[in-house]
Amino acid sequence: MIIIPAIDIIDGKCVRLTQGDYAQKKIYNEQPLEVAKMFEDAGLQRLHLVDLDGAKAGAVKNWKVLETIASKTKLTIDFGGGIKTNLDVDIVFNSGAALATVGSIAVKDKATFVNWLQQYGADKFLLGADVKDEKIAVGGWLETTDVWIYDFIESYVQQGVQQIFCTDVNKDGKLEGPSNELYKNIIAKFPELNFIASGGVSCVEDLEVLQEIGCSGVIVGKAIYENRISISDLKSFI
Repeated sequence: MIIIPAIDIIDGKCVRLTQGDYAQKKIYNEQPLEVAKMFEDAGLQRLHLVDLDGAKAGAVKNWKVLETIASKTKLTIDFGGGIKTNLDVDIVFNSGAALATVGSIAVKDKATFVNWLQQYGADKFLLGADVKDEKIAVGGWLETTDVWIYDFIESYVQQGVQQIFCTDVNKDGKLEGPSNELYKNIIAKFPELNFIASGGVSCVEDLEVLQEIGCSGVIVGKAIYENRISISDLKSFI
């Protein structure tokens, strides 16, 4: 199981939100590159970089942060937040991301996303499924749809998508533990999927459970910044 630390960006700074609420913002570091280098120095190889300004604006905003981290580390970066147009996708890849992280547009404009999968290759995208009570949430979690998570995954597995991460909106940023039952069900239905857990991880034990149930990776954010999980803890999974 791969550990994928998360850096969320607002105004070029490393922050975390609680349940996607921009009013519940906490700044952890003014220099995201410092945080990225800390992860790299610990031996971690992946980075989940989220442009929260972009997610809110509906267009990529913090690509300079991506460019800086990509040029000054060897981390494999997936970058998301506000990717809505071909121009956004090009900016993300040209700025050094290995993967473009896509969520809302895959729900709201399937034709465009499927076109990207065909144009750039399905292996260049990490599909994010934000979930509230097994239904997909979009727009920085501000809107819940009536799309069932399993139907959503099925439709894109058929399009060649190989990597999906799933965030339970009810859990994220609360350090109350991940949605293990939901993840078990998804893995059981889609055993061939490279499935990444996200949201709610609060301690090393959570990581061990996610590994046991068969997750390919786990995105960890707030637990690291709040010192619930140390960098040395993460080394046991490398």
